[in-house]
Amino acid sequence: MGTGFYKIPKAKNEPVLSYAPGTLEREAVLKTYRELWNTHLEVPLFIDGKEIFTGDTKPIRPPHDHRHVVGVFHRAGKEHVEQAIESALKARAKWAAMPWEQRVSIFLKAADLISGPYRARMNASTMIAQSKTIHQAEIDAVAELADFWRFNAEYLQRIYSEQPASSKGVFNRMEYRPLEGFIYAVTPFNFTSIAGNLPTAPAMAGNVVVWKPSVSQMYSAKFIMDVLREAGLPDGVINMVTGNASKITEVVLSHPDFSGLHYTGSTAVFQYLWKTIGENISQYKTYPRIVGETGGKDFVWMHSSADPVAVATALARGAFEYQGQKCSAASRAYIPSSRWEEVLTELKKQIESMPMGAPDDFSNFITAVINEASFNKLAGYIEQAKKDPEVEIVIGGGYDKSKGYFIEPTVFLTTDPQYETMREELFGPILTVYVYDNEKWKESLDLVDNTSPYGLTGAIFATDRHVIDYATKRLENAAGNFYINDKPTGAIVNQQPFGGARASGTNDKAGSMWNLIRWISPRAIKETFDPPKDYRYPFMNRE
Repeated sequence: MGTGFYKIPKAKNEPVLSYAPGTLEREAVLKTYRELWNTHLEVPLFIDGKEIFTGDTKPIRPPHDHRHVVGVFHRAGKEHVEQAIESALKARAKWAAMPWEQRVSIFLKAADLISGPYRARMNASTMIAQSKTIHQAEIDAVAELADFWRFNAEYLQRIYSEQPASSKGVFNRMEYRPLEGFIYAVTPFNFTSIAGNLPTAPAMAGNVVVWKPSVSQMYSAKFIMDVLREAGLPDGVINMVTGNASKITEVVLSHPDFSGLHYTGSTAVFQYLWKTIGENISQYKTYPRIVGETGGKDFVWMHSSADPVAVATALARGAFEYQGQKCSAASRAYIPSSRWEEVLTELKKQIESMPMGAPDDFSNFITAVINEASFNKLAGYIEQAKKDPEVEIVIGGGYDKSKGYFIEPTVFLTTDPQYETMREELFGPILTVYVYDNEKWKESLDLVDNTSPYGLTGAIFATDRHVIDYATKRLENAAGNFYINDKPTGAIVNQQPFGGARASGTNDKAGSMWNLIRWISPRAIKETFDPPKDYRYPFMNRE
């Protein structure tokens, strides 16, 4: 068999298309949106390459028009989860043995499919069921997911090429094996790219996966599986099941071949999963790898030397793009008293000009939050703020769920830096601002660092370089992704590897080589060409 030291095509970030009036991509995605809107889609389970229709279904309703049903998804029972695990383990031997260049070629093809013939479907499905604007869908479901697949292939090549030194008469080499067993990938509703990356990053390294998508992302999850199957992913390598999360998890985490968790979601659920893994540790054949990203309470801090218009724009985009439903969204801000009125004036101007409505109207900047539970939670925070004397609603505060789950972009001003919405992740379009005395800017950094248990993203704004240096050092542990004079959202694969610590997760940096390493179990191999024939060493000689 012919072979060689292969180098994959150099990865480049996928260009983000404009969707400006008159462009071909605009026409294509609107046409696809209308077709999907008027089609009843059934989303099956995918087990061992087969589509499984269980008959236990739940409707898929667009958040911006919850009276409309675009399809249903089928839910798994215990037997289906067991079948998914069995299928993954059956597929493992051939998949792990497949040459790495053959494995990664599947995902390189998948990247070309979603950025080519599937582009409109990936975007339209994300717009419909996750209520994203076309820009938010494009940077997520196409550009970032294609970036994950292309750059992960490049990272894997880099890892495999890392080899140890060999001394005279010895040939040392490092073999990079997949983990022994199967991986459990649990993905959130808010990013199609995360839903695509969490099962495929381990798979690219030769692992097999049971994937549980969010019930609020099943629509675009189906298209991810369609792309992977068309790209040539072998049966059983990734098995997609959904349904009752706790029942699926119970089956998975009690299996002796469970070897890793790749998770994005809430802190409480991640801690529960970690605890359960710990309680079951004696049952497993190996110590499972645990990788998780669990949200944040992300900050924007302003120094008096900063530009108030730039700060207001960072808040407008960072807090309200995709209705604040990003784990990186700006949700608390610290503004010096001397600049607050300027920031507020500009922020009001920008927010009041933000159109709200369905995502197929491209003039809209704000659409709906994901579901009724999220809507009710956010509306509850707004109503509580109206009662609390230490809070004033200075912008927005309206909400309506008669047709869709719409919450106005809302800004709280609080006199209490420990107010509830300065500490807790809301996952919606609510920003809380605390105004501090100019002279106490160093003390305000202590508040930034100590108020919230999270440590995901954060941004500082200043033009004074001494202040920038001081704040960067003081907030060393406050954010795994730290921004200077920019909003705390919008990390790009291979440019800003993403992840945080504290209550925000394990900081294994999706979109980097560091994440891929977690799904590999190295084996060091030493071959000696002329092995010793006597146990004695020279130091043992008497003369």
